[in-house]
Amino acid sequence: MSMLTPPGMGGKYRITGDKYPRMRRTGGRRRIVLAIIASAAAIGLIGWGTLELIHVFSGTDKASAAGRSARHCDRGGPGTGTKSGARPAVEAKPLPRPAQITVNVFNATPRGGLAKNTADELKKRGFAIGKVGNATKQYDKKVKGTGILLGAKAAADTALPVLGTQLAGAEHRTDGRTGGEVDLILGTRFKDLAKKEDADKALAALAKPEPTSTPSGEKNC
Repeated sequence: MSMLTPPGMGGKYRITGDKYPRMRRTGGRRRIVLAIIASAAAIGLIGWGTLELIHVFSGTDKASAAGRSARHCDRGGPGTGTKSGARPAVEAKPLPRPAQITVNVFNATPRGGLAKNTADELKKRGFAIGKVGNATKQYDKKVKGTGILLGAKAAADTALPVLGTQLAGAEHRTDGRTGGEVDLILGTRFKDLAKKEDADKALAALAKPEPTSTPSGEKNC
């Protein structure tokens, strides 16, 4: 009987050779892995719940954002009309009628009679006509475009835009004059005034500009 054979076993359970039965762990590693996964899931749920509670109590949820937007509109923020607290919009200067604008017409081209013909047409369209003749040496044969509209600084957003509806592509300039008259200096590319129907449409659009669109990212209240 071998020395490894337990007493009383006899030869039935004899252990021979150099190989011995080994004891294996039954599912211990699997239980450890499952426990780790369960712990990670629990920690994740706790973290998510905590984050949601922070959002609710700090006012960053959608309802709070909507409330802030409404309060912003009430204070007169961007996109508001005439809500309480809103700063009044700066009104544009009223545009003068053609009859209120006196135009001096000067010819800076070699073509004769151009200033008179243009002045006559402007008069038919309701403008008051002042001086008519050749351009001064400063501009004579030096205006390469269709023309130059010249007036006082105060006319930059009043009389000059109105007169500009009659001549497409004309350059707008201001000088140090104090009077209300404006000059139309005809250039070498001048052929004729804009068609009356086109000029009337441009004048109507100038008198009633379209409202500006809301900037990207802002909502109207």
